[in-house]
Amino acid sequence: MPPAPTAERPSNASEALARGRLGVPSVIFFVLSAAAPLTVVAGLITTGYAVTGVTGIPLAFLAVAVVLTLFAVGYVAMARRLTNAGAFYAYIARGLGRPGGVGAAWVALIAYNALQVGLYGAIGAAAEPVLDRLFGGSPAWWVVALVAWALVAVLGVLRVDVNALVLAVLLLAEITVILVFDLGQVTHPAGGSVSFANLSPGNLLVPGFGAVLVLATTGFTGFESAVVFSEESKDPRRTVPMATYLSVAIIAGLYAFSAWTMTVATGPDRIIEESQEQSTGLIFSLAGAHFGNTAVAIGEALFLTSLLAAMISFHNTTARYAFALGRERVLPALFGRTSPLTGAPRVASLAQSALGLVVIALYAVAGWDPLVQLFFWCGTGGGFGVLLLITATAVAVIAFFARTRTEETLWRRAIAPALAAIALIAVIVVAVDNFAVLLGVAPDSPLRWVIPTVYPVAALLGLLWGLVLRRSRPDVYARIGLGAQSAVVDLPQDPDEVAPVGAEVPR
Repeated sequence: MPPAPTAERPSNASEALARGRLGVPSVIFFVLSAAAPLTVVAGLITTGYAVTGVTGIPLAFLAVAVVLTLFAVGYVAMARRLTNAGAFYAYIARGLGRPGGVGAAWVALIAYNALQVGLYGAIGAAAEPVLDRLFGGSPAWWVVALVAWALVAVLGVLRVDVNALVLAVLLLAEITVILVFDLGQVTHPAGGSVSFANLSPGNLLVPGFGAVLVLATTGFTGFESAVVFSEESKDPRRTVPMATYLSVAIIAGLYAFSAWTMTVATGPDRIIEESQEQSTGLIFSLAGAHFGNTAVAIGEALFLTSLLAAMISFHNTTARYAFALGRERVLPALFGRTSPLTGAPRVASLAQSALGLVVIALYAVAGWDPLVQLFFWCGTGGGFGVLLLITATAVAVIAFFARTRTEETLWRRAIAPALAAIALIAVIVVAVDNFAVLLGVAPDSPLRWVIPTVYPVAALLGLLWGLVLRRSRPDVYARIGLGAQSAVVDLPQDPDEVAPVGAEVPR
């Protein structure tokens, strides 16, 4: 038998995130900010009505919430045993094996980076009406994007609780405005009476049902990120489950209620036409009719800060994925370094900022459409990648508990994640079938296949890299998925054996 690996162990001081800085509210702020509530209410919901012609969107959010709650049952059960900023990467490595975990890591890096950089395109467009109102004109979109980029880059290397405080202020203002707008819509019903017609299941189970479910699932993107901040939580075993369940409940309730109140204000028979005519301006138009121009100005400004909050949240999530991979040497070790002053993943954060700067410059020089070709395409593609990761993780949860001694009930370790996996696979099939509609391109457009194909190709390349590591660098391979334990664990002689530590180790 070959001798045990003797590679130098990482430094706990330089490769550990700052612990004990985030409670349940702080993690929820990160999660909900990634979900970008006002962006979803103003943009995704109206787009859903306009593109699909389906009026049962409020029920779609509730249906997706049920599926994601089923997923969360096994997800948080596994989270109680594993504390790792790599989240999906670590969970899939523990459940489906190390090579599969590396494949998932490649998918996660592409998906979360796409979600992050895509937002730079949206914030330029969102700033135009606000700056027009204040100054009578606005600069090029990329100037606004660079200002947002600089702010996010600075926050990315500061303490994580500083980021949480900024998100708390932005998010609470954002949700308050949404609820005020919703109240105005429900108290000013079209025709003088409140209609519940759109809450009938018959309005959801119609042609276009599948596309609506995909759009609704996209609205929840970010709910899974509570686990990413587990290493920095005060009590991960309590914080992660509470933050995950509360986030799903808050997102579902807020989106379903907002989607319904829009139909009340326009009339159930007019919501499709109004959404097609006014697009993202619908909610602000309704607010102006009920509350005046001041409310519109506030709403448009908070739409801008909603995008900024999502940028901050996704930047932190993406940086922590890269950090986790660097700490375990799947990426260069440099990515696993943290700031000695703030405990933030400094190198990973700066690398993410560098990528954002390159993308902004590229789109500005090429003259590409920042809203459609950057925000919409990257957002749709990134959301699809996260959907694939959630589905793979549901399967990994089942595999993990199948070979792990545990007191978890059959419901938590097998039944709930299996039901979630089946439902999520169905959503993926529908998403692929409707990808041209989701992108807003012609059915014969190459993008219709290129974007979804990126992920299986990346997963395959990652899996192959995992196998290369197994053969050429067994010390690195043996640490995949261990997280902070990779710095202190005594490795087995055979990297495919289980290391003698308290927590389970991937295959």
